[in-house]
Amino acid sequence: MVRRPVAWIVAIVLFVEAFGIAAVNWFLGVVVDRQDMSLAGLDPDMMSTSSKIGGIVFGLYFAFCGLVALLVALRDRAPAGFGRVLLISAAVVHALLGAFAWGLLGPAEFVFMVVVLALIVLLLMTYDSPQEPADAAPGDKGDGGPAKEGNGTGPVTSPPAPTTP
Repeated sequence: MVRRPVAWIVAIVLFVEAFGIAAVNWFLGVVVDRQDMSLAGLDPDMMSTSSKIGGIVFGLYFAFCGLVALLVALRDRAPAGFGRVLLISAAVVHALLGAFAWGLLGPAEFVFMVVVLALIVLLLMTYDSPQEPADAAPGDKGDGGPAKEGNGTGPVTSPPAPTTP
């Protein structure tokens, strides 16, 4: 049973977005190559090649982010280390793309970027809370509350404050 489907949704969305970004940039590179026109003196072959390379790089970036989200879904654990940083950077990229989309494309594209941003943030926040131990009683969350008899642990208290003479 899937307890937190948000990781699966984020993984699917990022994989689809990776393919879409790569395909659109590849298509734009082909269009520039077939037009054989110069834009402000720039070489059309260079523009075509850079569009294709950019599409591949960003496609791989979003695919790698999707892989991190897929691993989060499969392991049912929070992303850690580089994976967490990668998902945070994907959230920042979607926030920036949303801001640009509002000005250049329109509100529909902005809403899509904000939805993907919200899904990534939801993924990061959903797995952020500490997990409850499996052997804990329903009333005991393992947070140092009342101890069960016989296990030798009690509430943790801080040491007394130091006093000055």
